[in-house]
Amino acid sequence: MPQIPGLTPSSKPPRRNPLLPLILGFTVVGVLILLSSHWLTHSHTVEPVRVEPPAQIEVPPPPPDPSASLPHADEKNPAIAGISDFAQPWSSADFFIKNRLTGENIPATIIRLPGGSAASASAYWAFSRKAPYGSCQLEYVSNLDKLRTDYDYQAAKHPLVGNPCSRTLYDPLKTTSLTGNIWVRGGIVQGSDIRPPFGVEIKIQGKQILAIRSE
Repeated sequence: MPQIPGLTPSSKPPRRNPLLPLILGFTVVGVLILLSSHWLTHSHTVEPVRVEPPAQIEVPPPPPDPSASLPHADEKNPAIAGISDFAQPWSSADFFIKNRLTGENIPATIIRLPGGSAASASAYWAFSRKAPYGSCQLEYVSNLDKLRTDYDYQAAKHPLVGNPCSRTLYDPLKTTSLTGNIWVRGGIVQGSDIRPPFGVEIKIQGKQILAIRSE
């Protein structure tokens, strides 16, 4: 600057803003905080989110079909039981026999009748449990109390075959005549069903019982 006569330049340094150090201090602290938070954010390992598998609902297997273990008689293998299985009168066994016309496996039952030799076919009665001209399934009732209570048949003295739908009862010891002078076993002792059960032809071969064909 030009020097003006009579004026002496001042040697006092210019005054600094007293807040400047404070401002600088806050600025430095802010920068450090920003850098620290940025470092912590990027250095932290993000744990992957676990996706739980959907709950597995255990479906129980279907119960075994009891009919699968029963004999299924057909032309190739007609054996349904052994003679030794029928040591006592009124003993019985269930089986299936194949209808030669329709190929249907028909449920059937064989009964050992009282009297006669176990080695003779006449000592047995086998019948289809499929009710004639109906949708019900017949049952072999060896419990005399059930005959008296469920079928209201008070005269029961030995096992009978019953139709649970019509309450018809068939006597294995009785025979009856159908149209054409055809005699069949299982005469009706109670009820209004049209005829006795369809019979199954039985044959004895050695110690085996064979189901040949159904009526």
